[in-house]
Amino acid sequence: MPIGVPRVPYKPFLDRESYWVDIYNRLYRQRILFIGQMIESTTANQVTGLLIHLNIEDSKKDIEFFINCPGGSVIAGLAIYDMMQIVESEIQTVCVGLAASMGSLILLGGETTKRIAFPHARVMMHQPMADLGTKTKAGDSVLEMNEIISMYHSIVTTYVRRTGKPSWVVHKDISRDIFMSAEEAQAHGIVDHVGIQKESK
Repeated sequence: MPIGVPRVPYKPFLDRESYWVDIYNRLYRQRILFIGQMIESTTANQVTGLLIHLNIEDSKKDIEFFINCPGGSVIAGLAIYDMMQIVESEIQTVCVGLAASMGSLILLGGETTKRIAFPHARVMMHQPMADLGTKTKAGDSVLEMNEIISMYHSIVTTYVRRTGKPSWVVHKDISRDIFMSAEEAQAHGIVDHVGIQKESK
């Protein structure tokens, strides 16, 4: 079992020799992105940068986005979601393990008809929590609460628009941690398809 990020050989077009790159570097060269950790500002900056780069490289080709994410920063997650909506390339999102919290919003943000959950994937949605830092002043606490409420309404509106569910359903579901199977996520409108397993021989 390799330790750390695996490295694989990569041979650019027309080059005589191949060289070793990490697996995620190799995947992005095939327009495949992967989020497999908590979402924070560094991750968001890397992903949004790659989305812009791949869009500039060829805006007519799809980008595949694999998600196995436990959630993370609301602000960082929304940055990724917004960039997904801005780039011209269509983005196919695929949940391969867990898409929780902001991970589920990113899964939801894929091109309609191109959002997939694998058969054993789990999707979890809940209301956003504060990630703005610790405040000590009462006035700052009020401002932070107003910001959380604003983000909450923004996220609810996004789920309503992208799933087609009534706002009261989304408000009810997002008020607690709700875990869904791939089929339940499809019924909820978060994904469009459930991946098909190969027939066992």
